[in-house]
Amino acid sequence: MMPHSNTLLIHAGEDPRVDGAVSMPIFQSAMYLDDGAALTHDDIRYIRLNNTPNHRALAAKLAAVSGAEAALVTASGMAAISAALFSCLRAGDEVLVQADTYGGTHGLVSTELPQFGIDVTRVDGREARSWEAALTPRTRAFYVESLSNPLMQVADLESVVAFCQAHELVSIVDNTFLTPLNFRALALGFEIEVHSATKYLNGHSDLVAGVVLGSEARVKAATSILNHLGGALDPHACFLFQRGVKTLGVRMRAHNENGLRVAQFLADHPAVARVNYPGLPQHPDFERASRLFSGFSGMLSFELAGGVDASCALIERLQLPLHAPSLGGVESLITRPATTSHSELSPPERLALGVTDGLVRVSLGIEDADDLVDDFAQALDSLLER
Repeated sequence: MMPHSNTLLIHAGEDPRVDGAVSMPIFQSAMYLDDGAALTHDDIRYIRLNNTPNHRALAAKLAAVSGAEAALVTASGMAAISAALFSCLRAGDEVLVQADTYGGTHGLVSTELPQFGIDVTRVDGREARSWEAALTPRTRAFYVESLSNPLMQVADLESVVAFCQAHELVSIVDNTFLTPLNFRALALGFEIEVHSATKYLNGHSDLVAGVVLGSEARVKAATSILNHLGGALDPHACFLFQRGVKTLGVRMRAHNENGLRVAQFLADHPAVARVNYPGLPQHPDFERASRLFSGFSGMLSFELAGGVDASCALIERLQLPLHAPSLGGVESLITRPATTSHSELSPPERLALGVTDGLVRVSLGIEDADDLVDDFAQALDSLLER
């Protein structure tokens, strides 16, 4: 019998327990004795090669929970994305990329990939009929986000998988916003799944990490790239990550519930012009999200009727959400993407994606939902009184 996700989060990768320790110890050693078992460079027991006991235990846990053959933990989400892309792209290749991606990803594919001779074609992830025209004999991969940052759009994920299989492309999905508990990306057919584990997987806003998931072959190729780039996760960070991910199941239930509750409240408030949350029936991708996702996460974004001035005033008046970048922690966070996640983009580039200066992104934590709603109510009501 296959254990459920919550059981795997606790026990996978930790049996047998090291010397009887209930919690995985920290192996703070940069290198290990040569036992003659290394067959390749990547097999040498060395911290930069991502194969200490802490790396291996954490990777085994993440693979089990995600339904992957293998997993690679990295020093950041961008390290995971870079390793995944460079593992399947070479000079002269082309990659299709969903237009509305995280700003860091946008910068990587817009600036760095072309410097390595890799062409990037932006496509609308929700318009499958447009992808054929973007395809060339040099196209090798298709990169999307399961829930886009920061507009919370849901690409036609089923069609992405079918399109990639039909044209022998590598399908890559950033599943950070949903986690494997809300969306089973590999089960749907994606070949590579990446995460910024800084967010929901760790969940405590106290480390930076990333993950690459997929088949043994795909993860091995990404590991080789990462080993050369040097994006290894420190063993102590592995320990914190392993501790944090054990509560992912209970945390995501609270994030999902709070996200939907606050989104519903915002959608009905007269000071709010538009709410982006796929769990709302009025969201254009609601049907697709309801079919593919078991939860909608705690991420949402919205526009206020008063524009950027009202957005800044709202952030100042809120008492619970902390004004800070990033997301996915137990505490609620609020930010304007134009000044954080998408600040690398020029104003025209942001507007072309639909990211206005007044757009507000919220990561709902696991505080009591009534308290969050009350806080947003007092802050929004004060805007109407101005």
